[in-house]
Amino acid sequence: MAAGLPSQVREHAAGIACASKHLTDLRDRWLNPPEWTEHRPEVVPLALPASPYPDRITARPGFAAALAQRTLTRLCKQRPAWLAQAHAALAAAVAAACGWTDWTLQMPDTIIPQRLLLLLNLQRAAAQPAKALP
Repeated sequence: MAAGLPSQVREHAAGIACASKHLTDLRDRWLNPPEWTEHRPEVVPLALPASPYPDRITARPGFAAALAQRTLTRLCKQRPAWLAQAHAALAAAVAAACGWTDWTLQMPDTIIPQRLLLLLNLQRAAAQPAKALP
C-alpha cells in the first residue's frame, strides 16, 4: 500500500506509523507488564486453522490485584512524562505531515482535529463541481 505513495507522503506516513507504534507499545507495556502477565492462545473457532483473535492476556499468580489497577483511565489521569512525550511525538508527526509549521506543544489538543476537519472540508469543497452564478 505505501509503495504506491509519493516519497514525501511515504516519509510522513512512516513517521506517523513509527510514533503511533511507539505510543501503543509503551501503553501496552504499562497496562500488561510482561513480568506480571501471560499470553494464552484464544480458542480456535470451528473450521478455521488458527484463531483470528489476539491471545488472551491473564495475570501471573500473585499479580491479579496489581494488574486490575492498571487501566487506561488511571494511566490517562496520571499522565506520566513518558506518555505525554509519546503523545507529543505523534502529534508532531501528524502536524509535520500536514505541513503545519506553526504547530507547537503549547497548542491545545483540540487544534489538530479542528485543522484536520478544516482540511477535509476544503478538499470536499474543491471536489464539488463549480456552480454557475445566476
